[in-house]
Amino acid sequence: MDFDLILNSLPLLGIGALVTIEITAVAVTCGVLIGLFVGIAELSRYKALRLPAKVYVDFIRGTPLLVQIFIIYFALPTVLGMRIEPFIAAVTACSINSGAYVAEIFRSGIQSIDKGQTEAGRSLGLTWSQTMRDIIIPQAFRRIIPQLGNEFIAMLKDSSLVSVIGFEELTRKGQLIIASTYGSLEIWTAVAVIYLVMTLSISQLVAFLEKKFNGKKVK
Repeated sequence: MDFDLILNSLPLLGIGALVTIEITAVAVTCGVLIGLFVGIAELSRYKALRLPAKVYVDFIRGTPLLVQIFIIYFALPTVLGMRIEPFIAAVTACSINSGAYVAEIFRSGIQSIDKGQTEAGRSLGLTWSQTMRDIIIPQAFRRIIPQLGNEFIAMLKDSSLVSVIGFEELTRKGQLIIASTYGSLEIWTAVAVIYLVMTLSISQLVAFLEKKFNGKKVK
């Protein structure tokens, strides 16, 4: 194995890793916002809110992210009559995808809270939205931190799919280096190790946040 090739490639791979983290962070942040509202809509007593939310979740979870990227980058421009930049397409597709999974995380988290909490909030004179905002969602959020961490890790790895539209994140950077050096073994090994370091770091951060929000002593 050519370790010099790996060392010389690390700066470019590092740039790709930063772009991967950027896409993931933006996508999951947007996904959390989307997922929160969709998750609440899924629990609504109003069919006009519940049905579209369920259709969205089922469609996104039932189709591959790769196909969703193709729809955003290749198909949508034919409807809009304008080209979509790779970064915008990548972030949009990943955000929409993440939102569907986060919606189910929020839905299950909210349903895990005892119904007596909602009744207590209403008995204090709080509206349904105030009860959700001030009582239910904060408790649910503490419970779903591990699942949100898993979603971040999953999206971090799945973001490699945006390389198919030429966006230069970590995987695409690796492909470009291999095209000029032919060092497949060295570069893919380096890419795998970088992904591993990132996912393990996120896992440690999630474990720290879980202990902190649940009042456990952080060592």
